[in-house]
Amino acid sequence: MKRVKTNIFLFAMVAVAPLTVNAQGTAQDTDNADSVVVEKKVHVAFRDKDPDHLLGGISYIDMEELQKKDYTMSSLEDMYALVGGWNGNNLWGMDNERLDNNDNTNLPLVIIDGVKRPSNNVLPSEIEQITFLKGAQAVVLYGAKGAKGAILITTKRSKVNGLQITANANTGFHVAKAFPEYLGSAEYMTLYNEARRNDGLDPRYSQMDIFNHASGVNPYRYPNVNYYSDEYVRKVYNRSEGTLEIQGGGTRAHFYTNINYYRFEDLINFGPAKDNYTDRFSVRGNVDLVVNKLVKGFANVSATFYNAHANKGNFWSDAATMRPNFPENAAPLIPIDMVDPNASKALAILGKSLNLLDGKYFPGGTKATQTNAIADCYFGGKTQSVSRQFQFDAGIIYDMNKFVKGLSFKTLFSIDYAANYSLSYNNTYAVFIPTWSNYNSKDIIVGITQQNDEIVTGHMSMSDTKYRQTISWNGHFDYDHTFGGKHHVTGMLLGNMYTTTASGTYHRYANANLGLQAGYDFMGRYFAEAAVAGVHSARLPKGHRDALSPSFTIGWNLAKENFLRDSFVDDLLISASYSDLNEDIDVYMGDNSFYIYDALWSTGNSGFSWNEGSSTNLTYSTMGANPALDFVHRKEWSVSLRGSFFNKLITTDLTFFNTDMDGFIVQNPTSFPSHLQNGISGSSFKPAINYNVQNRKGLDFSVTAQKQFGQVHASLGVVGTYLTTENKAYDELVEYAYLHHEARPIDAIWGYKCQGFYSVSDFDQNPETGKYTLRKDLPTPMIGGNIQPGDLKYEDVNNDGKIDSKDQVDLGKSGTFGAPLTLGVNLTLKYKNFTLFMLGNGQFGAYGMKNTSYYYMSGDAKYSVNARGRWTPETADVATHPRLTSLSHANNAAASTFWLYSTDRFNLRKVQLTYDFPEKMFNGKWVKALSLYVNGNDLLTISKNRELLETSVGYAPQTRFYNLGVKVTL
Repeated sequence: MKRVKTNIFLFAMVAVAPLTVNAQGTAQDTDNADSVVVEKKVHVAFRDKDPDHLLGGISYIDMEELQKKDYTMSSLEDMYALVGGWNGNNLWGMDNERLDNNDNTNLPLVIIDGVKRPSNNVLPSEIEQITFLKGAQAVVLYGAKGAKGAILITTKRSKVNGLQITANANTGFHVAKAFPEYLGSAEYMTLYNEARRNDGLDPRYSQMDIFNHASGVNPYRYPNVNYYSDEYVRKVYNRSEGTLEIQGGGTRAHFYTNINYYRFEDLINFGPAKDNYTDRFSVRGNVDLVVNKLVKGFANVSATFYNAHANKGNFWSDAATMRPNFPENAAPLIPIDMVDPNASKALAILGKSLNLLDGKYFPGGTKATQTNAIADCYFGGKTQSVSRQFQFDAGIIYDMNKFVKGLSFKTLFSIDYAANYSLSYNNTYAVFIPTWSNYNSKDIIVGITQQNDEIVTGHMSMSDTKYRQTISWNGHFDYDHTFGGKHHVTGMLLGNMYTTTASGTYHRYANANLGLQAGYDFMGRYFAEAAVAGVHSARLPKGHRDALSPSFTIGWNLAKENFLRDSFVDDLLISASYSDLNEDIDVYMGDNSFYIYDALWSTGNSGFSWNEGSSTNLTYSTMGANPALDFVHRKEWSVSLRGSFFNKLITTDLTFFNTDMDGFIVQNPTSFPSHLQNGISGSSFKPAINYNVQNRKGLDFSVTAQKQFGQVHASLGVVGTYLTTENKAYDELVEYAYLHHEARPIDAIWGYKCQGFYSVSDFDQNPETGKYTLRKDLPTPMIGGNIQPGDLKYEDVNNDGKIDSKDQVDLGKSGTFGAPLTLGVNLTLKYKNFTLFMLGNGQFGAYGMKNTSYYYMSGDAKYSVNARGRWTPETADVATHPRLTSLSHANNAAASTFWLYSTDRFNLRKVQLTYDFPEKMFNGKWVKALSLYVNGNDLLTISKNRELLETSVGYAPQTRFYNLGVKVTL
C-alpha cells in the first residue's frame, strides 16, 4: 500500500477510495473493482452524444479497442481505411491549404481534448477516441475556422480504481521498397554525346574517356558513382518504441499518465551519417477531481522533446541530381597515395588541410562543383533539429441541477508553447582539383588546386528558430433533460476563442465565436436539431466582420415505427441537414490575408527622368478598395442513412452530400474594364471581390458485416468516398469553350493532347547542311525549343496553325482533394486467443504527371534508365522517351497525355497477428494480461504503375515495416 501511495504522490495525483470519476465527470460507486463500467459516448463539438443519436456527417473510432489488434505509430495512421469520407488529408474533399494547424500537415481543424492542437503531437497509445466531423452541421459550433471539417482527438483518462500499470514495447525494421535507377558513367556519357549531336553540337566526351570510365581502371580519375549502392545506402533500418501507462484513482481523484520514447534511424550508410537518428520522449498526464457534489475539475498536461540528428547536406536530393561521372576527373573522395611523392607542392597543400578522411582521402571537385554529397557528410558538419512542446489545460464542470434540472456549466482554459530550432556545426570544406598524369601506364596526381577556404568552427550555432504560443478558452451552459420519459431536450450556449502567436508573423491566427444549439427527440424516434454560430473575422472590412452561420437537421428512426418492429431491421435512421457556414480561411490573396479589402498602393521608379537626367519615383495603385468584401460561404445539404440489419449482421452508414463553397476571392475580376489595370508599373485599380464557387458532391459510405463461424468470429468492413468536384462559377475570359475552367473539375490537369513523336517525314531536310525544317503544312509549335524529329507532337485543337497555350485541354483529375473513388477494407478474424487483422486501402480515377527529371531528361540532367527508351530513327516505333537534348526544351517538358499516368492502386496496408494469453494463466498473479503480436505495414501495392508509385526521387525511399511487439498489464 505504501508503494502505491508513493507512486501516486510522485505523479502529483490522489487515489484513496472506491468512488470513480470518468471523463465526463459522472460518478459510480464500486466496491474496489478493477475497472469502471462506463457507457461509451461519442465526443462531438463541445459535448458528448449517444451513438444512436448521431444524425449523419460524423464518424468515430474507438482507439482503445482498435489498438488491441492494430499497432500504429501516428495518431491518424490507418484512419483512411476505417472512416468513410476521410482520405488521409481532408474530409469530403475540402481544401485545407490555408488552415494553420501549427504542424504544417495541411489537415482540417484538429481539436485535442477540446483545444486546437497539432495532430503530430499526440500518440495512438494516448488516444481514447477519434471523431471525424465531416458535415457542416457537425462543425457549426467551431466558427469560421472549423468550416472545413474537424477531427476531434480525445485522450485516455483513468477508468480503474487502485493502480494499474501497462507496458508496451515494440521493435521493427523499415525495409526500402525501391531505389531510383540511373545510368552508369559510360552509358551516360555515350547518351549525352548523342544528345549533343541531336542539337548539332560536338560531343563532349571522347571514346577514350568513355572507355576509361567503363573499364573501372581508375575510379578516382574516371568515377562511376552509384549513390544508391551498398557503399552509401542500406536497405534496412530499425525503429523501436516503449510506452508506459500508469493509471488509478479513488474517492476524490483519478489520474492517467503516459510515458513514451521512440527512436528510429535512416537508410544512409556511410561516414557520420550512419549514426543519424531521430528520437522523441513525451509525458502526458491528466487528473479528474471531485471537489464536491456540484463541482468537478480536470487538468491535462503534456511535454514533448523531439530531436532529429543528421549530417549536413541533402543526400537524397544530391543523389538524384549528381551525375555518375561528376565531378569530372575527380571522384568525391580521392586517396592521398595517388599523389606523386615528388609533387611536394600538392602534398604541402593537402598537409595543411583540416578535412582529410582518416588522413587518407581528400574531397575532389572542380571550380564548378565545390561540394559533393559524400564530402558534405564527412566534412560539412552535422545538425540537430529540436522541437519542444508544452501543453496545459484545465477546467471545471459545475452541476447546476439544483437551479434548473438538466443544466450544467463547463469551462476550459489552455496555454500551449512550442519552440523549434536547429543546432549545428556549420563547417566549410575545400575541394581539391587534381591534375592527373600517367607514368608507365599508371595514373598519378602531379598537382593540386585548392578551391575555397576551410573553416572548422568547433562550436554549435543556433538557427531556424521558431516560437509559437496558443491560448484557448471556451465556456458553455449545457442543458440535457428528458420530460416524461419521452421528450428529450438538449441545448447549449457557447463562447469559444483561440489565438496563436507565431514568430515571424505579425498577425495572430485567431478565432472567436458564439454558439447556440437546441435539440429535441421523441423517444429516439423523431429528431430535430438547430444550431447557429456568431462568427467574427478581422480579415474583412468593418460592417462585414460579423455574421451568423445557421444549421438545421431533422431525423427519423423508422426502426421504431410499428411497421418495422420485429423485422430484420434493427435500426434505420434517416436524417437530412442544411447549413450555411461563414468562413474566412479562404479570405486571402497570395500570402496576404489582411487588408485585402482596402485600396493598396506601392512605390517604385517611374522610368521617367528630367532635371539633368535624375530619375523620379512614383506612387501607384496595386488594387482598388472593396468595402463589401465578405465571408466565403459553405452552403451544404446532406442526407444520411444509418442502419443495422439481421441482428447486427450488417451495419451501414451512408451520407450523400452536396457542398458549395461560395464566394472565393478574385483579385483581378474580369467584370471590371481592362483600362483599370496594366498602367504604369503594372498598376491596377481593380478591387478584390467574392465570385468563384466550387461544388463538391459525393457519397460517403461505410458497410460492416460480422458473423460467427464455429469458433471463428469474422468481421469485414468496407468504407469509402465517391467524390466529384466542379467549378460552379469561375471568373475568366477565354476564347474557346474547351478552355473554360467553369463546369470542370476543380483539380483538372491541363495539358496538350500528344500525337506521338515528330517523324523524319514531318520535316524538310536541307541536303547541304542536313538541318531539319518543319513542313509548312503542319502547325507551328510555339511552346519552346528547337523542334526536331523525335520531339513530342501535339494536336492543334483550335486549328489556328499554332501549338500554344490555347491548345491545352482538360486531361483528367489530379486527385488533389481526393481521388474520385477512395476505398478502405478491413478484416478481423478471431479464433480462441488469436486475432488476425488486415487492412487495405485504394484510390481510383485520378492521374499524375511524370514531370520530374527522372522521367524527362534534358540539359545537363542526370540520366535515369528511362533514357534507354529515347527516340532515335532506329527506335522510332518503340520509343518511350523523346529524343535526347543537351538544351532546355519546353515543348517536350510540357504537361501532356504523353506524361500522364493513372494513380489507381490498392495497397495491402497492414497485417497483424495478435495472441492474447488466457486470463486464467494470471489468476492471483501480479501480471493481469499479456499479449504478443507481429505486424507488417505497406506490404503490397497492386497497380499498373506500381514501380512508378513506389519509387521516390529526391527523397528518402518508401519503406515496408515489420514489427514485433509485447504488451503487459500489471
